[in-house]
Amino acid sequence: MRYQFWRDTINSAFALSPAKQPVAVLLCSVLSSLSQHPQNRFDNSRPTLNKSRFLRIISAREKYSTNAPYPTLASLEQYAENTYSTLFYLTLSALPLHSITADHIASHIGKAIGIIAVLRGVPLLAFPPPPNHHSNSSSLGGTLDTQRSQQGAVTLPLDIMAEAGLKEENVLRYSGEAEGLKDAVFKVATRASDHLITARQMVKSVQAGGDVGHAFEYEGEEGHDYHEHVGGGGGGGTKDKSAQQREEAERAFGVFMPAVSAELWLRRLEKRDFDIFAEDLRRRDWRLPWKAWLAYRRRMF
Repeated sequence: MRYQFWRDTINSAFALSPAKQPVAVLLCSVLSSLSQHPQNRFDNSRPTLNKSRFLRIISAREKYSTNAPYPTLASLEQYAENTYSTLFYLTLSALPLHSITADHIASHIGKAIGIIAVLRGVPLLAFPPPPNHHSNSSSLGGTLDTQRSQQGAVTLPLDIMAEAGLKEENVLRYSGEAEGLKDAVFKVATRASDHLITARQMVKSVQAGGDVGHAFEYEGEEGHDYHEHVGGGGGGGTKDKSAQQREEAERAFGVFMPAVSAELWLRRLEKRDFDIFAEDLRRRDWRLPWKAWLAYRRRMF
């Protein structure tokens, strides 16, 4: 991918002089629309999108574009946070909704989906299809990174592979029968499941009038500065915190919906005894439309 091209595209859109490219034009339109949006009734701020978040996604993608393995499970989580969770933050900002409650829930869902994306990609990256020689983006170079991406790679976290006694060459030789593969997949999938469970418990707690239960680890970082919300009603007092959180979770629930498909895939993986190479794991789940409708109606994933 042309990562510098996308950085230039983002920069031109935020300068309100977009390049003649659909993404830049549409992003510029959104930024212009948000700049004319009424002030937030809680903290008198105007909604906006954070440019650094776009650039963070690009940098994270670029770092692992050669299919290098993740050193640790924590580094895989950080990758998911910098990509999938950050996409959720941007979507929430575009609603517009600037909420520590919504961002906190979205962080856990994004981490789960990012981890699942890496798991789903294991068979495809271990045994990549033949290169498309007609593609303009096909690599003409012969660097070690390029050779690695063409020959196949196992992107599971190295610390988890070591614990499970899993070797990359065994996966490339025996695929799903490699010793330790199911154990490694189980440990990584469990972390994704933990994040979904945490997000679900947070939503339930907020809907019941409680608190999310734990602090947001990214509060205070760039893009995660939050102000006390002041009620905009006739009373002029401070808005009840639990009511405010319920309102924000309700507005953000549509953004949380990808958690439904993530949960379905994890259940299918468990039924296949964590055989990541099972053919049906790469098929669409016919239950998804029904499950998504039910989850949205019940406001619970």
